[in-house]
Order: sequence, then structure tokens, then C-alpha cells
Amino acid sequence: MKFSLGAIILAGVLILAGCAPKTYTYNGPEVTRIIVAKESRKMYLMHHDTPLRVFDIDLGFQPRGHKEREGDGRTPVGHYYIDRRNPESAYHLSLGISYPSPEDMARAQSMGVSPGGDIFIHGEPNGKRVRSRDWTAGCIAVSNKEMRDIYAMVRTGTPITILD
Repeated sequence: MKFSLGAIILAGVLILAGCAPKTYTYNGPEVTRIIVAKESRKMYLMHHDTPLRVFDIDLGFQPRGHKEREGDGRTPVGHYYIDRRNPESAYHLSLGISYPSPEDMARAQSMGVSPGGDIFIHGEPNGKRVRSRDWTAGCIAVSNKEMRDIYAMVRTGTPITILD
């Protein structure tokens, strides 16, 4: 088989493009904080006191109350910050939340349990459709399209307040 140099180069570029990291851009006002209202199932991306975007969310499968231990299905309540980004998440894209705080760890230790961890804002499971409400193990979930916007808008270090 004979291939032209141009065809080989084009094939190489296409292969490398598929390996490139996911990048998403946003050129609007800075998201200075995130507010999550568990009761109304809303997440607000704020620029100081002005909401930039509002999203409908799903929560942990036990949505009421503060997360107390690993596996309880609750989304934590309190003041945290975005502490990591995962472009290769099993849930499309994800932003890590700094749970557990030292107070969360102390509370769990006093009960003799693990506080759990790995709480994220994320999209839908890769390759699967979600058919129920409040399906996560304690995370905050949005659609994949919404997650692409959130991922572009929110920076590591952004404060997040989660209200019950």
C-alpha cells in the first residue's frame, strides 16, 4: 500500500488532536463564589452579589441534612472551595469540593466513622443516562452541556457555600 506524505501527516495530526486535553473558555465576569441551595435544587455562579448563571442540580441520594459519614448519600453543608479540576472524570468533567473540612473530620472522628470525601460538581456518568433525581453519592450534578460551561467559568480556589 502506498500513502502520500500529506495523508500520513494528516492522520498523525488527527490522532494527536484526539489526545489533546479538553479546553473550555469563558470571557465574562469572574465567578467570585458559588452558592448551592439544596432545598430548591439550584446552584448560582455569582460575580460578587450578581448571579451570572443559575443551574438546576441533582444531589446525593439522601439530599436532606449535612454529610456525616462516608456512604451516607448526603451532600455536605457549609463553606468550602473548589480545590481541583478533573478533565478526565467518569462523570464528563468535574470540579472538586474541599470536603471534608477540619470540622467535618473532627465530627466524624467523634462518631468513630470516616467523613468520606471525593465530593464534586460534575456532569452525567460517561456512557449512561440518569433517569432519577438525586442520584449521586453526595456530589452536585448537572447536565454535560452545563458542566462544560461551569468548568470554563469556575477557577480553582473559588469559594462554594452549600446551604441545606
